[in-house]
Amino acid sequence: MEYLDLVVCFIVSIILTPFVKKLAVSIGAVDQPNDRKVHKNVMPRLGGLAIILSSLLGILLFLPDTLSAWPIIAGAAIITFVGVLDDLIELSAKIKLSGQLAAAIVTVIGGVQIEFITLPFGERIEFSYLAIPLTIIWIVGVTNAINLIDGLDGLAAGVSSIVLLTISGMAISMGSTFVAIIGMVVLGSTIGFLFYNFHPAKIFMGDTGALFLGYMISVLAVMGLFKNVALFSLIVPIIILGVPLLDTIFAIIRRIIQRKPLGMADKLHLHHCLIRLGFTHRQTVIMIYAMSGFFSIAAIIFTRATLWGSTLIIVALLVTIELIVEVTGLIGDNYRPVLRLMQGVKSKK
Repeated sequence: MEYLDLVVCFIVSIILTPFVKKLAVSIGAVDQPNDRKVHKNVMPRLGGLAIILSSLLGILLFLPDTLSAWPIIAGAAIITFVGVLDDLIELSAKIKLSGQLAAAIVTVIGGVQIEFITLPFGERIEFSYLAIPLTIIWIVGVTNAINLIDGLDGLAAGVSSIVLLTISGMAISMGSTFVAIIGMVVLGSTIGFLFYNFHPAKIFMGDTGALFLGYMISVLAVMGLFKNVALFSLIVPIIILGVPLLDTIFAIIRRIIQRKPLGMADKLHLHHCLIRLGFTHRQTVIMIYAMSGFFSIAAIIFTRATLWGSTLIIVALLVTIELIVEVTGLIGDNYRPVLRLMQGVKSKK
């Protein structure tokens, strides 16, 4: 039966999540409210464990050659260990980064590498010895990007589901069965968890879930998109991950402009900005889902467009990004050149 892996993992995740919730409360893996966080009550975290266990079961059941996935499983085990520890005792940023690097290195040593990218007219750029550091940077970067958007009920789980659906669908269309099966397994597990995580959430995925999802998405993108998309293979996974990557990039730019440490937390992420504009919790999440869906659709069209069509899509995306930055104040209220220009024109009139 087609898509049986998704359905099974969806059901298993729904069954497991309440048990994980009880476990989180019993061992003290709870999230305390503070000035940066939106929730007002103590919430159990560690919910990502349900996603991970369901995904592992799915891989064992539905992947014909499970041993071939050992680099992914090994890296996922490391990232899970780091996430669980952080949900229990809140690790420092340096220790978390070290764990992410360890997971990425193990995966890369196992053969998961961005060895080349494709360009128009069938040309390829081979990375040779640069493949290892480039892949490590990609895995760590995407892992942190998903972790950073985990700030509202259902946000990281929903955006990850959209990304996983896009990657899995493209993998199916390209005949990449291995990537498609793992993608569908993780997708089913994430949607099952989302039933308990959408606003008002009953449990948070915590770093256990956010780091795992970021890691799996980054690895699946390397295996299913960088090597198989015929035109501009470097751009396609970046477009699909547009929302979390942009939020991360603008957070870095914002902190550089404000001369603050890169690791310092703030309340200027995309979801914070939308809530500040007056949108409700649920409206904000749905709007970011829509943005993520828009980027995913753009990526799919991009892979099927001509060179000129692809160029137009890139221009449209850049205009969209500028509008998002302008309206939300994602970099900061001081960086809104278009709005200031429009205000200047109005004042002259």
